[in-house]
Amino acid sequence: MSELWRHTAGELAAMIRSGDVSSREVVQAHLDRIEEVNPVVNAVTVPLIDSALEVADAADAAGAEDRGPLHGVPFSIKENIDCVGSPTTNGVPAMANMLPERDAAIVTRMKAAGGIPLARTNLPEMGARLDTDNPLRGRTRNPWNGNLTPGGSSGGDAAALATGMTPFGLGNDIGGSLRNPAYCCGIASLKPTVGRIPLASVNAGEYGGMANALLADGPMTRSVADLRLGLSIMAGRDRRDPQSVDAPLSGPVPDRPRTALVTKIPGCELPAATVSEIERAGRVLAAQGWDVEEAEPPELDLVNDLWGKVITYDSDVTFAEMQPLVRPVVYDYLVEMDARYDARSMSNAVMHGERQRLRAAWSEWLTEYTVCVGPTWTCTPWQIDSDLVPGTGMDLLIDTIRFITPGNVLGIPGVALPTGVADGLATGIQIYAELYREDLCLLAAEAIEAESPMPTPIDPR
Repeated sequence: MSELWRHTAGELAAMIRSGDVSSREVVQAHLDRIEEVNPVVNAVTVPLIDSALEVADAADAAGAEDRGPLHGVPFSIKENIDCVGSPTTNGVPAMANMLPERDAAIVTRMKAAGGIPLARTNLPEMGARLDTDNPLRGRTRNPWNGNLTPGGSSGGDAAALATGMTPFGLGNDIGGSLRNPAYCCGIASLKPTVGRIPLASVNAGEYGGMANALLADGPMTRSVADLRLGLSIMAGRDRRDPQSVDAPLSGPVPDRPRTALVTKIPGCELPAATVSEIERAGRVLAAQGWDVEEAEPPELDLVNDLWGKVITYDSDVTFAEMQPLVRPVVYDYLVEMDARYDARSMSNAVMHGERQRLRAAWSEWLTEYTVCVGPTWTCTPWQIDSDLVPGTGMDLLIDTIRFITPGNVLGIPGVALPTGVADGLATGIQIYAELYREDLCLLAAEAIEAESPMPTPIDPR
């Protein structure tokens, strides 16, 4: 039982349910793993040792009728998601003691399903980078190569999952913050349709205005089955989030599903390993009866431009509020992003109109194709802090997320799925589907996962 940390959340739930292990044993195994490897990667910021063990003991004493689908299973929580008893720091010293009065909606639902808060995890200041470092908690290291970014902004959860410190993580995504670190660290994540999972933390509206319509909370795991389980637990209306809705978790599947393979992204050249994995995913689906063909998604350049414009449209107010909270180098980076996207070059009305037009175009395209399989990042993980280098950092940001932004601008669901290892690093793909069709993303991901064993957990390298 010494390596319980190697198991997925679903496996651990089954083992606890059958009586093969206790919840205390599972929680203790992960706390021991944190003690062993976290000094190397710095992914966990605060282990919730006493409360996790206390709840584990209560879980072991509970009767069968009180057991939810994650009964006794620990989970980790990014430090911009509220969890009563620990601060929602956003990675900034000024918020180090900001204790929430109640849990975020997704934390409440995970607890109701029997999950046990295990630890808080790291993020960049205010979640505003593709790297994970801040002056309050320090730098999180990529477990595959400590000189490379672990991705951001949910880099702490991704690195913790990749090294076995947690079996299930909670993060969020406005510019790939669930999918970026999943790709860099070799774990799976689901960015749901905006509104599918409620946003209800004290800072859920920190981006304000239009940008909040691009933001979603979601699960991070080491199996597609755990993504599906997490979605079933966290989805649904919460009155604290006016965007949230109740919607069916599954729908009709064509007799012969169609897959659009995206192996070319305008403005950049994809790594050979990424193209190889996309093509292999296509072969796997074809062998299972899917029609597979290469295709070009609608107006990807405009989607990318709109992402930047929407993110920075309210920046005059947002950046002024953020300036005293972030380091000068990060503030300069945000100001450069504002200038680069020049949000005021397009009126608010035109921006809304173009976004709606693009959403309709992609809905039509993702009705013609059941799913789209393409890259997560357009490059391999880069050297830490490369995004902050004056003159080149902003170009790197824009190029890196050229196929990340559709998930946010259009609100569509996307799964980041690791598929193997190339040149000593995890590699993987991304799967998109139509609005509220997470089930189609997961269907394709499960088929591909069956031929692509999860490369994590690993020991930090």
